Amino acid sequence: MSHPAETIYDGHILKLERLDGRWEVIRHADAVALLVLNEQGEMLCVRQQRRAVDAVTLEVPAGLIDPGESPEQAARRELQEEAGFDADVTLLSRFYASPGFSNELLYLFRAENLRESRLPMDDDEDIEVVWHRPAEVLEGLRDGHLTGAATTVTAALFALQLLAGPA
Repeated sequence: MSHPAETIYDGHILKLERLDGRWEVIRHADAVALLVLNEQGEMLCVRQQRRAVDAVTLEVPAGLIDPGESPEQAARRELQEEAGFDADVTLLSRFYASPGFSNELLYLFRAENLRESRLPMDDDEDIEVVWHRPAEVLEGLRDGHLTGAATTVTAALFALQLLAGPA
């Protein structure tokens, strides 16, 4: 079904459109996020200042898929930029970030067989790599002493499932 779209704003990372003269929709590049578990059952997280929510967030490594890049390539690149590792990646899930107003599709990958490999971070990134137990991440998000993202919650839930073993 085709919807007449009026462009309200066309910026660097998003486009705001009005569909059918009524619905405001954000067009945004798709993104990737990575679940990395160590031998102790901790998940790799990154802490960084997020201006949109005016807070330091705890997230899993993540980022936008560049034009011409596959989700797998983007996942490996983001892991190298944000955490200094390359890895073998396997798709765990894909989901929309906020389908009520955005078309951004997120791909969640599991990263295994880590190898040291550093790519330069983006100029605007100031990231601290930390390891946390998935249950502690979920508890911190629940009680409010941590601020995170949908990818943080999703990765932590997958981590708990993977650590529990086959059902």
